[in-house]
Amino acid sequence: MHKIFQSFRLIFRIFLGCLLFFAFSAGSQVPAVLVVVNPSVESTDVSVAKIRRIFSMRQTFWSNGQKITVYVLSNRHQTHQIFSTKVLRLFPYQLDRIWDKLVYSGLGESPIKVQSEKEMLERVSQKPGAIGYVMQQFNNASVNVIKLSEE
Repeated sequence: MHKIFQSFRLIFRIFLGCLLFFAFSAGSQVPAVLVVVNPSVESTDVSVAKIRRIFSMRQTFWSNGQKITVYVLSNRHQTHQIFSTKVLRLFPYQLDRIWDKLVYSGLGESPIKVQSEKEMLERVSQKPGAIGYVMQQFNNASVNVIKLSEE
């Protein structure tokens, strides 16, 4: 009788876990990540491919010749994980490998890491040509939001 009760408890836990998983995954959406730039950047509509080139440090200048300064959050930050996987379609460890390869080969440099979205907004607003990303809505006229296109 004891084994039957244990089996029933196990089946009930699995059922409850599946039910909760599907309930939360069906009703929840991934929050939008906003790509932000310094007001000196003239581009307002940028393709996802170009954003991927910028954040993989392969494109280092804007179309007007201005140097791009890239700011990112740590790999453990939820916003970075969502930005990497949903916008760039790369895992955070893949970005790290790209950056490490550039640095160790002497062909480039890694982006500047910041600790929080607040710091991200402050640094992007202060550096001409800067780009970053945030997940939270903000009231900050000192940065512009880039509209991403699929071209």
